[in-house]
Amino acid sequence: MEVKEKLKLNIQAAVKKLGIDLELDRIDIDNSRDLAHGDYASNVALKNAKVFGKAPRDLAEQIIAGLDMSEIEKVEIAGPGFINFFLKKNSITSIIGKIIEKGDNFGHGEDKNKKINVEFVSANPTGLLHVGTARGAAIGDSIARLLEFSGYKVTREYYINDAGVQITHLGESIEERYKQLLGLPFELPEDGYHGEDVFDIAKQLKAEYGDDLLSRDDHLQFFMQKGMEIELDRIKKHLDVFRVSFDVFSSEKAIRGNGAIEKELEFLKPYLYLEDGATYLRTTDFLDDKDRVVVKSNGDYTYFMPDIVYHVNKMSRGFDQLVDVLGADHHGYINRMKSALMMHGYKADSLEIELIQMVRFIKDGKEFKASKRAGDAITLHEICEEVGVDAMRYFFAMRAHSTHMDFDMDLAKEQSSNNPVYYAQYAHARLCSILASAEDIEIDKNATHIACNSELALVKQLSQFPDVVANAASERAPYKITNYIHEVAEKVHAFYTECRVLDRDNIPVTSSRLALCQASKIVLKNALQLVGVTAPNRM
Repeated sequence: MEVKEKLKLNIQAAVKKLGIDLELDRIDIDNSRDLAHGDYASNVALKNAKVFGKAPRDLAEQIIAGLDMSEIEKVEIAGPGFINFFLKKNSITSIIGKIIEKGDNFGHGEDKNKKINVEFVSANPTGLLHVGTARGAAIGDSIARLLEFSGYKVTREYYINDAGVQITHLGESIEERYKQLLGLPFELPEDGYHGEDVFDIAKQLKAEYGDDLLSRDDHLQFFMQKGMEIELDRIKKHLDVFRVSFDVFSSEKAIRGNGAIEKELEFLKPYLYLEDGATYLRTTDFLDDKDRVVVKSNGDYTYFMPDIVYHVNKMSRGFDQLVDVLGADHHGYINRMKSALMMHGYKADSLEIELIQMVRFIKDGKEFKASKRAGDAITLHEICEEVGVDAMRYFFAMRAHSTHMDFDMDLAKEQSSNNPVYYAQYAHARLCSILASAEDIEIDKNATHIACNSELALVKQLSQFPDVVANAASERAPYKITNYIHEVAEKVHAFYTECRVLDRDNIPVTSSRLALCQASKIVLKNALQLVGVTAPNRM
């Protein structure tokens, strides 16, 4: 049990002595910004004074009188009723041994017995991944990592849009490039794909299958299927380099098979009506601001219709919650899809949609602009090669995904403390170097001789990790992890600057400080992994 949790339970027990039952979520514990004001502070008396009909300071005094002081040095009342806690040193430093003991599992939440499906990327398999997809890939994967580390059973899913007109355009584009390779007249379709990757597919198919593919009765279907398979394989390889993997690849074509859309329309019949030849779904009966067309007047399905089938399919697989990571242009999509699921009896919060705002890549003060169809796209793979995967993953996690972002490529490559990922990784490498230099000295896991302010500040920062993880997972906010990483790195560097860690003339103090180094190394590595960033041993 961590320090803050212990304090909460201690306060709860003290309040109970007053004949009052107080839920733990009504008790807040914060880190004191100034050590002169204690190690931790609580506004519990201020927050609950009216409920209990007492003046805040009077309630604070009564709470203090009922506290178990076994791990508390002293308690003070500040201002209108804040309670400041000064803990005994061993109460603070005891976390060091726990971190070392738990290692890679420190901060891991208990099993929540809840299954969550996280769907992200899901780019059409019609070309290499564009840099615009990179932010969604990084955020989606980081959310999945956070949820897993917090104790949820997570399935990462990629939805393959293989039933739409874009696959036809891909096949047509490959066919024209194939004609070009044969020296035949060719004309790239206006709505096709003109990139070099499509030309490469045509070359690959010609080399593998020969020059007579056009004689096949199903040559367009062949180009469509093979093109999609090759593009998807490339996408998987590039995502793997980006440290993103999926448990499930779901085919739109497969999900739409066996009359799934027709069956869904039959199920939704009570909510359907005709207007001007089109079929509408009464999503306004639930959360939507207007009803939505599911079948056009010409009989074609709108994109919304197969998406309903897909989400119902996901829920039917036994997930407690679906998390979709989508582009910001899907804002109007949220309530209509929630409404469709509610028609099946699911709760509104069974579906959560995280919207990813646009990112601009800046180099030499100028913005990169590209178009996948025009063939001048900057790919995810190219950017990874230029600035590195660690920088890509860290920078994307640094900002709330609900905000627009400028990605400074020059800063991402800079090897200085100005570069936040370099600053964080250097802290880890520094700790590794210290520990490697002192392999012959036994570590004091009890950290008996930790006493300096910079040491205690670092210990308290480390102790917050489980709470930070739980909060970041709950709010789907990877940026809270990078914020925390930066704070730990700052305190590691301050500790290194202010304390002589390795002093062979004072082994007891050195042993305690080495334990702090080991604990800090563990926490930094665990935190970096949650956003898909490596923790190097040397730099």
